Amino acid sequence: MTSRATRTGAAYVARGDVQNGPDECGSRCGSEHGRGTQVRAPGGAFAGGPASAAVIVDAVRTPLGRRNGRLRDWHPVDLAAEVLRALVARNDLDPAAIDDVILGCFNQTGEQALNVARNAALAAGFPESVPGTTVDRQCGSSQQAVHFAAQGVMAGAYDVVVAGGVESMSRVPMGSAILNGPGLPFGPRVQQRYLPAGGLVPRGIAAERIAERWQLSRDDLDAYSLRSHMRAAAATDAGRFTQEIVPVMVDSTRGKAEMWADEGVRRDTSLEALAALKPAFEAGGRITAGNSSQITDGAAAVLIMSEERAASLGLTPRARLVAFAVVGVDPVTMLTGPIPATATVLHRAGLALGDIDRFEVNEAFASVVLAWAADTGADLDKVNVNGGAIALGHPVGCSGARLTATLLCELERSSGRYGLQTMCEGGGMANALILERLA
Repeated sequence: MTSRATRTGAAYVARGDVQNGPDECGSRCGSEHGRGTQVRAPGGAFAGGPASAAVIVDAVRTPLGRRNGRLRDWHPVDLAAEVLRALVARNDLDPAAIDDVILGCFNQTGEQALNVARNAALAAGFPESVPGTTVDRQCGSSQQAVHFAAQGVMAGAYDVVVAGGVESMSRVPMGSAILNGPGLPFGPRVQQRYLPAGGLVPRGIAAERIAERWQLSRDDLDAYSLRSHMRAAAATDAGRFTQEIVPVMVDSTRGKAEMWADEGVRRDTSLEALAALKPAFEAGGRITAGNSSQITDGAAAVLIMSEERAASLGLTPRARLVAFAVVGVDPVTMLTGPIPATATVLHRAGLALGDIDRFEVNEAFASVVLAWAADTGADLDKVNVNGGAIALGHPVGCSGARLTATLLCELERSSGRYGLQTMCEGGGMANALILERLA
């Protein structure tokens, strides 16, 4: 049975035996404790009582750079350090207060190997006492980092966490982790399991199968992609990304300059230009470079706290993390996970699709978003209203936290209450979360 209770000020939702709200019994003991010495009173989070609310204080990202574009000279550790430094500077936060840094990263090899989160925290100048860990849930890695951070706060294990992600697809290309070996990631048993279905296939072929199953034409896909670019261009011109973007220094024809804008938006594209592109994955197919996400560089980070700690630090929460879902689906079709993930997260939040004011659905391929919309019945006028990964780019390990930053700012701009974010992931998985705007 699902029950829902809303409380003024604390604004939390109680759902069955799980509650996202402040600890009535003073689980923070009315005072701050050093790392490793926190105490939970009887009835507190560790004792099975009401969980602390996890709130977002801030969320930032770098501008996103094309492959071998303006961010090509940034080492991914240093690029991630830029957003970490920005979070503490913007909020006048002593980094020693951070309990953990959790970052997503897709290709954890070469410059992104050996725990990029810990290395980024050190590169940001954080005290050596601040730990870090790196998550791999494929394209959803940094959204999973946000989930883990918030769930740690709700469990009482953290008070202050930074979650985010980074990917330099220019410097650590897709497939690097496989090519460096030894061996291949799918063992004989996994391969044998899916031989009757034709075997495991690349993401682009999975996107083709989705287009076929949902009867999405090439024209449908290209029209959606054009809208992504036009929306991203309009959002850029209107300054809608200004609050979330942290400028970084890059080379220019006049020396060093600040980079403020995403590099992948194609203002001059058209249906005719998109239609001229050849299929990228199979002859006669519908998936092209134009209706797929762009290979991109970028980093993003989200500052997550308990309500109590935010109040004690004099910080105003901007949103509450309401509910989370992670699901698995058929790894051959692979990219349909956002459909059941959306249903699951809405159920856990006690909300209906109509309660959601804005959606951020990662545009891995146009077919993924259009199939999701067709199956859920979501209004596309509320989906990716500022463009998505087809226009802005998809730095895979960074994208989840980028979506969170964009969703948060869009809820504030539009005065929406609830936002839902979801993304498909390699191996047949998907994450979903719901935010509630507070500020």
